[in-house]
Amino acid sequence: MIAVQAAGSVPNPIGAPSNAPEHCPGVESDLAGKADACAGCANQEICASNTPKGPDPALPLIRERMAGVKRKILILSGKGGVGKSTFTAQLGWAFAADENTQAGIMDVDICGPSIPTLFGIASEQVHSSAAGWSPIYVQDNLCAISVGNLLPSSSSAVMWRGPKKNGLISQFLKDVDWGDLDYLLVDTPPGTSDEHLSVVQFLKESGIDGAVVITTPQEVAIQDVRREIDFCRKVGVRVLGIVENMAGFVCPSCKGESQIFKPSTGGAKKLAEETGLELLGSVPLDPRIGKSADYGVSFLDEYPESPASVAYLNIISRIKQILGDDEA
Repeated sequence: MIAVQAAGSVPNPIGAPSNAPEHCPGVESDLAGKADACAGCANQEICASNTPKGPDPALPLIRERMAGVKRKILILSGKGGVGKSTFTAQLGWAFAADENTQAGIMDVDICGPSIPTLFGIASEQVHSSAAGWSPIYVQDNLCAISVGNLLPSSSSAVMWRGPKKNGLISQFLKDVDWGDLDYLLVDTPPGTSDEHLSVVQFLKESGIDGAVVITTPQEVAIQDVRREIDFCRKVGVRVLGIVENMAGFVCPSCKGESQIFKPSTGGAKKLAEETGLELLGSVPLDPRIGKSADYGVSFLDEYPESPASVAYLNIISRIKQILGDDEA
């Protein structure tokens, strides 16, 4: 079990008794009382009974906490390494460029949290108050929460099964003092599994405004992104559009552009046509994006002249238009 500071204690699985074993599936699970981890547990007989299970007690608390959040946007991709976290960070920086806009980032990539590094807050810790956990503020109108800020060190591995991941996501939604936000961006891990299902379940009553799906041009990424789009449709999450990341390489010196990942099957443009979704834009690969990410600064502020910055801003402008938040 991973030790964290007192302010950010590791949560029990949703609805699990306080004396439950480490890998308890949770009382809401169909495996309650039947899983291997249940053997020898004092609550096994009760959990395995056919007594109907009530609604998740966390849902009213989440609904109350999310009442002050205007927009909730998921950043998704079935594929790892396509730049979800980097795009989430740039989207957060861009929203916060307007001093009248309050933006928050919730990092639910439990096993591979990148947001603390991307925002330069890796050394910060989460603190609690009477109002709940306090998110870490990058600037006055931009905050973030991540399991990375609850770990003893940046190299600590998180080895949790689904119920514990679900429990932490629930805490991020119901126990974090988000205040009034214009945008809450949810950075997700690759795939369509525990974390994704938990976020959709917990925010079902509060409402999800949509998802932005990130891909890169090559077919090996497109395949997984198709599955992510199918996931969104099956769980009823609106897809705002597709973003093609690493779409060519821009030389910082000569400004020349060349393809690194060849779109052998048509890339994101063809995917958008096949799925009936909008291609929000293509972001070229600029090596300075990685540099900005490592130093935890805004690429848009550092290199506004880059074609990648122009692409980011156009995509963000289009997202606002789709949501009806543009002032034009």
